[in-house]
Amino acid sequence: MNSQQRESVLNIRDAGADDAAAIVAIYNHYILTTSISFEEESVSEEVMAGRISDIQQAGLPFLAMTEGDTVIGYAYATKWRVRRAYRFAVESSIYLAPELGGKGHGATLYKALLARLAQGEVHMVIGGVAQPNEASVALHEKLGFKKVAHFSEVGFKFGRWIDVAYWELKLQGA
Repeated sequence: MNSQQRESVLNIRDAGADDAAAIVAIYNHYILTTSISFEEESVSEEVMAGRISDIQQAGLPFLAMTEGDTVIGYAYATKWRVRRAYRFAVESSIYLAPELGGKGHGATLYKALLARLAQGEVHMVIGGVAQPNEASVALHEKLGFKKVAHFSEVGFKFGRWIDVAYWELKLQGA
């Protein structure tokens, strides 16, 4: 295998503080140019490193997808709600470098996140999708998620109201 082939190998691993700069480069694009994230201001490397640590300390996965040494996407799960009875439900999030959509990387990364969640005590994975977002809807449904809710005008960004729909996936054996 030559060096160019080696560099194109995809890897999925636990993210760490050293990945924060690459992750915010991806995430800040979505914050500043889309309504996919409801955050409205860029996130710093320090804030992202803290988020990565907090999620992992809660026993949940925060994964980075790399191509060679470059982080090209990330996925994580957070607690769905804080009350104890919700402890078996999580909300999933996944982001890819914007130029990589439609290449199957999202499905690969999401499957890795779901596999990691299935190893634990997670019973239900919930994905919220700001509307419209045909690519995210297609990804969730391809992976077996079922649409369960649609909330109208719950977010306001870029001078307009935004709907959010929710999909759920019950993990097998959980």
